[in-house]
Amino acid sequence: MSTANLLRLFLLAAIWGGSFLFMRIAAPVLGPAVLIEYRVVFASLFLLAVALLMKKPLDLRQNWKHYLVLGFFNSALPFLLYAYAARTLSASVMAVLNATAPIWGAVIGAVWHRQMVSARVMLGLVMGTGGVALLVGFDHASSREGAGLAIAAALFAAFNYGIASTYAKSAKAVEPFANAHGSMWAATLLVLPSLAFFPQPGQPTVGIMGAALALGVLCSGVAYLLYYRLIRDVGPTSALTVTFLSPLFGILLGTLFLNEVVGWYTILGSAIVIVGTALVTGFKPGFGWLRKSASA
Repeated sequence: MSTANLLRLFLLAAIWGGSFLFMRIAAPVLGPAVLIEYRVVFASLFLLAVALLMKKPLDLRQNWKHYLVLGFFNSALPFLLYAYAARTLSASVMAVLNATAPIWGAVIGAVWHRQMVSARVMLGLVMGTGGVALLVGFDHASSREGAGLAIAAALFAAFNYGIASTYAKSAKAVEPFANAHGSMWAATLLVLPSLAFFPQPGQPTVGIMGAALALGVLCSGVAYLLYYRLIRDVGPTSALTVTFLSPLFGILLGTLFLNEVVGWYTILGSAIVIVGTALVTGFKPGFGWLRKSASA
């Protein structure tokens, strides 16, 4: 991995870790539905501008059903669930719960293909479950009213990412940028009905709207560009390492900007979840990218 791609990887991890910070700031004021409608609209408009600049077509007539499925499971529903959870849970806890997405993907894939999981994957599943239990069991946010439902919502959001990844593997091949662009417009339509169920509870300030804008343009639009660039340059396996890095940034940003408490259970629970995810995904750390970077 070149130095440039290594920097892109860390930047992407910081951006996706920061998404939980922005949701924690804006969700209590805007509500989950209004916040996520802003997020997907801002992301769609940003990606539309990039598409026009790069002359990348969507082929809506051929791919609209595909965009709807991807937009629902990979954006609309998980975004709404995390925004709902953000009214109660800390950014740190949500960032770690999000790291379970590859674990859910492995479980869903095994059920979908009717295959038994290996002993390594089973160990990873047990570790991931144990890490989550440790984290939410000791975190003070778990004692707040509605925390149980918020935790369930965050885990279900990660579960939907697992569905999306399983679907994407079996779906027809669509250009990665078109997937990002088309699914954002689909999510914009899919989130609209939820506005009737989650009215805006407060009056937004400039800072709140800035957080919503950052969620859309930075954490969705720019993040997708970085992610698909990494997949193109270094492959999906190396790009997957962002899963292990983003919780670290989520915890760091939550501590720095929201004064969230990081206890021993946060560090230990996060480490267990990350190791469990590595076992499930078959990730094997190595230093080959260092040698490639030196010659790049």
